[in-house]
Order: sequence, then C-alpha cells, then structure tokens
Amino acid sequence: MQTFFTLVVVVQVISALAIIALVLLQHGKGADMGASFGSGASGSLFGATGSSNFLSRSTGIAAAIFFAATLALGVFGGERKPAGGVMDNLPVTKVAPAVVQTPAPASAATASSAQPNQIPK
Repeated sequence: MQTFFTLVVVVQVISALAIIALVLLQHGKGADMGASFGSGASGSLFGATGSSNFLSRSTGIAAAIFFAATLALGVFGGERKPAGGVMDNLPVTKVAPAVVQTPAPASAATASSAQPNQIPK
C-alpha cells in the first residue's frame, strides 16, 4: 500500500510540473495583437492555431490527472494511521518514584519545651 501511495504522489508532482510548463508555454489573450504585426506565430511548430489547441488539450489532460491523483491521495490518505510524534518512538525507562521523607510532627509537650527564648510576662 505504501508503494501505491508513493506512486500516486510521484504522478501528482509530475502532473503539477507539466501543468506549470504548459501554462507558461501558452500565449495570453494579448499576444494576438503582436502576431498580427509579424511576430511569427503562424510559422510556429504546430501551425497558426494548432499550438493553442494542442497546448490547451495537454493542459486539460494534465489537470485531469492532477485532480485524479489528488482524489486518490485523499481517499487513501484517510486510511493511513497517523505517524505520531518524535517522542512516541523513544524507549520506555522505568524510574522508581522518589521517596520524600517528611519530619514527624512534634507533640504539644515537646513544642512548649522547644522554645527556650520565651520571655515570661
């Protein structure tokens, strides 16, 4: 299952990079004015209108693959057990609790004789 999950992540990253490249290759709406003054758009590799159709279709296919990979990651990612924290993998060491010794309470007779600096009134 981990191999399939990794494969879907790789497909998603490749499709995201393809979308970025294809969008950057396309001409914007303002590029038509420059083409009319002889910028060479009609002499391109795909012809006068072939590049926009090819790039648009390729971008759409890459986007469909990206969304399918995202959906697959959402479905399969929900079934995975959370990894936990860094402290979860530490070995457990048992430490004996510290023994706190409290002094025994003094009785009333020893408390009155324990105060030698009393001044009688």
